[in-house]
Amino acid sequence: MPLAAACVHIFEEFAWPGGFLRWYQKYRAHSKSVNRRFLVVINAGLLITLFEAALAGRTPVGVPLLLTFSAILFSNGCWHIRASYQSRSYSPGAISGTLLYLPLPLFEYAGWMQLGRASAWTAILAFVIGSSYPMWSALYHRKPKPAAPATHVP
Repeated sequence: MPLAAACVHIFEEFAWPGGFLRWYQKYRAHSKSVNRRFLVVINAGLLITLFEAALAGRTPVGVPLLLTFSAILFSNGCWHIRASYQSRSYSPGAISGTLLYLPLPLFEYAGWMQLGRASAWTAILAFVIGSSYPMWSALYHRKPKPAAPATHVP
């Protein structure tokens, strides 16, 4: 499910209706870290990782990976809602982020736990790690501080 949801989300951001990069450059005018290359790399990495997690499936590595990425996608959906509200404009990805990313952890976590493939501790740890995405993303994309003026000492 996370791979399919991510495909729909990326399609919304970049194909139809698209325009995420243009919207983001208006939303965060100071940010030079988000550009076409960055978006291609980060989204390709996401899809490859989700594909690998899907292949790993029920394995001891696959389940925590799927749970962690479900939380990452959930937090990305929350970010789109917040960014749309703050900018008072449609953030490309907000619809799929709301309709697919927000309920995704409910199905993933409940399903894997009911099957006995994830313990409560695994689920909690995966959610904490995955939902920390907005924090490390904000750190990476933070506005650079202006350099202190040079002082000349004779």
